[in-house]
Amino acid sequence: MARSGSGRVRSKVPIDLLIFDLDGTLIESKWDIATAVNLTLGDLGLTVRTQEEIFGFVGDGIKRLLRLAVGEENQARYEEALKVFRGHYLAHCLDRTRFYPGVEPVLTHFGEKHKAIATNKSLEYTTKILDGLGAHHFAYVVGGDDGYGLKPEPGMLLKVIRILNVHQDRAVLIGDSTNDINGAHNAGIRVCAVGYGMGNREKMAACQPDWFIETPEELMELFG
Repeated sequence: MARSGSGRVRSKVPIDLLIFDLDGTLIESKWDIATAVNLTLGDLGLTVRTQEEIFGFVGDGIKRLLRLAVGEENQARYEEALKVFRGHYLAHCLDRTRFYPGVEPVLTHFGEKHKAIATNKSLEYTTKILDGLGAHHFAYVVGGDDGYGLKPEPGMLLKVIRILNVHQDRAVLIGDSTNDINGAHNAGIRVCAVGYGMGNREKMAACQPDWFIETPEELMELFG
């Protein structure tokens, strides 16, 4: 049962726009990210990382992920790593990446609603993944390199709302990280945290999302 951040069951909330984070919210992408990171580190002759290490770096965009992956002692190799990673990730970003179970029925259920993506991921990677999985579901997509700042900055969320001409009271962000929750707060919109993604549950709860769900299907119970 979907519940509010305080645990109370809520009746359906009328909304016109669902803004989704991408990694950890709509798609399970961590395996392909880890593959591309370690191929990059191997090409540069740097020590590869465990998958769990790399999973912990995800959430603040590819640039920060690679800075962490190459390590403090190898920052001089960062720009090279960024270029090498691009080739590997474009080649592998659809090897294992899929919509989470339940996501496609939710997107279809809300077929009459505006749906958008606001992700800290580069638009180039985002576009390739969505083209492979189902870009037709989304009216607008904004990425981390589009010039509106990274979540938790509110810029990309405000851009989506403005482009789709929706009042902030009728929009909700769905995401799996503290960046998503704080970004929504900063943009003045409501936010639903998801417990099935890559985010830290305790840290997300401490940011006080309006709702916290365990499966994508619960969105159909929350919003009308």
